[in-house]
Amino acid sequence: MITLASDFGTPYPAAMKGAILGRCDARLVDVSHDFPRQNVRAAAFWLAKILPEFPPAVHLVVVDPGVGTDRAALVVRVGEHALVGPDNGVLLPPARALAETVPDAAAASGTPRDPPIDTYELDPDRPRSSTFHGRDVFAPGAAAVHEMGVERLGELDGLAPTDSVVDLEFPDPERINEGFLGEVLVVDGFGNVVTNVPGEVLGNRSVARIDGEPVQIVRSYAHAEAGEAVVIVGSHGNVECAVNRGRGDDRFGVEPGDALRIEFS
Repeated sequence: MITLASDFGTPYPAAMKGAILGRCDARLVDVSHDFPRQNVRAAAFWLAKILPEFPPAVHLVVVDPGVGTDRAALVVRVGEHALVGPDNGVLLPPARALAETVPDAAAASGTPRDPPIDTYELDPDRPRSSTFHGRDVFAPGAAAVHEMGVERLGELDGLAPTDSVVDLEFPDPERINEGFLGEVLVVDGFGNVVTNVPGEVLGNRSVARIDGEPVQIVRSYAHAEAGEAVVIVGSHGNVECAVNRGRGDDRFGVEPGDALRIEFS
């Protein structure tokens, strides 16, 4: 299996699929091609939540605002998974999330080990275009990894181990006296505001103050009236600020990157 994720919309993903299918017979599965355009952090967040649901696969990820520059092309191996994409930070959060799903053979002996993440720089053939490395660099790279097999990745021509990669880490919320000063990480297609505050802090509470405004805490959106603002733990495990059958980003007046105070009486 090769999964594909990008911010391309349409029709560009079809060209990547053609480039793959001309080189191998992998089963192709679309994750999304509607990530916010050129938003590396949003793509990294969602992929960290989505890719661990997949069985072993090669994951092609192309959110690449630096296409045509000297940024490197990467292949990252995590257990039986491999990720292929640009060296701009988009691959490392999902790689760490996948690492948490890999059984740790050393755990039984009580000896800790580093997450099983190996990074390689991909030296591609001269691309046909300086603006479409998804088709010319990353899709052929994903096909080559699929054909070689993840377990034999070190034998693949054009790959060289590297420790010099661009990383991306999500900020931790700041603890304040009555709660947290968090940050909006992403806003999903429903307008739900996803923060970096872990969901377990809600506990059994029934009300939170969002930037000073009391908002009820619910188990699911439908536990509130239509149009009513809520605080909820999303499927990703983080605190969400939302509106039942409405848009939380409009209701709370925030967008990704904004600070958000989440406090409890």
